[in-house]
Amino acid sequence: MGWNKESKHMEEQWLTIPPREKLLQNGANSLTDRELLAIFLRTGTNGVHVMTLAGQLIDEFGSLYQLMTAGKASFRNIKGVGLAKFAQLNAIAELGRRFFTCNEVLEHQCVESSADMLSYLRSTLAHREREIFMVVFLDNQHQMLHKCEMFAGTINSVEVHPREIVREALKHNAAALILAHNHPSGFSRPSKADKDITRHIVSACQLLNIRVLDHLVIGHGEYVSFAERGWI
Repeated sequence: MGWNKESKHMEEQWLTIPPREKLLQNGANSLTDRELLAIFLRTGTNGVHVMTLAGQLIDEFGSLYQLMTAGKASFRNIKGVGLAKFAQLNAIAELGRRFFTCNEVLEHQCVESSADMLSYLRSTLAHREREIFMVVFLDNQHQMLHKCEMFAGTINSVEVHPREIVREALKHNAAALILAHNHPSGFSRPSKADKDITRHIVSACQLLNIRVLDHLVIGHGEYVSFAERGWI
């Protein structure tokens, strides 16, 4: 990570509207990944401005997701960035995960095609090192009744039992379901097995008039929705 005239010029541009002021004026959604990261990092290092550092970190790791999920050893190899910065980023990632796993985030909200539901599922599943199959149980207004990590597998497969899903749905008097599982490889493209098990679950639920609204396959920074693809 070097310091040159180009980065100095970029710093001058960024300082025109500091990220914190931009957030207060226009809201957090107006900030780029670099600007958000700079707010959390607070300070740069070794003569490098915090905005330049934020950009260099994202470039070094390849994406914001890869940066936020990197292990401790990865930071030891980056000059001028030590364990203090790793601790900051690790804490931010964990805070986000805990926020989206709070019941209050989705409670009493209509979650069909909801960005909140997608954010919750990505936050819960994207970082997992083995496949987890999760089911969200909804009432007839599509408000959340219960959520459950029903099956856990290996790095590339998980055994799913439709009968157990139906049993859990009846237990909570659910009228609809959202299915979700992760691909630890990072690629969200559904396999033939993913499509087959979805069909089996849909068929089992139809017998009891329970609707499967979607099956979301979560990768690293990407996802596939069966409903959006017209597969459900």
